[in-house]
Amino acid sequence: MAALSERVSARTPERRLAFVNANTGERYDACFFANGRYRADGLAELNHAMRDWRTGATRTMDPKLLDLLVQVRDRLDVAPHKPLRLVSAYRSPKTNGALHARSHGVASKSQHMLGKATDIAIPGIRLDRLRSAAMSLHGGGVGYYPRDGFVHVDTGAVRHWS
Repeated sequence: MAALSERVSARTPERRLAFVNANTGERYDACFFANGRYRADGLAELNHAMRDWRTGATRTMDPKLLDLLVQVRDRLDVAPHKPLRLVSAYRSPKTNGALHARSHGVASKSQHMLGKATDIAIPGIRLDRLRSAAMSLHGGGVGYYPRDGFVHVDTGAVRHWS
């Protein structure tokens, strides 16, 4: 089976993601891959969009995560410019520690701290469909949080939970 980035590259010569941050209301739409390579300007914009909104801290997000989000979006026939609802992405160790202390559902060594995870929803798409699309790609972990209104997607080991 071809690597995820090879499968995405074969079908999507230009890769872009649009987000609306559920916590700040900020909107982003960035092309992060074109002409066979990742674009530094687009990656930088997405790193900022996916920052820890509580502290403002940024981290380089895993390009495989961005590619995986493109594949999920494409699997659901969502237009590239339609914004994903970004609930959480990068979390600083300080933020993750505080969230972990309040909830057993937050991993102490979360993929969020590595820039390899995001919690998303797509307006107009049922969460169970979003979860199924993400799981079908076998790109990493998928967590289903219907009461909180999002699906967790990461590029760690392939696994799933509710």
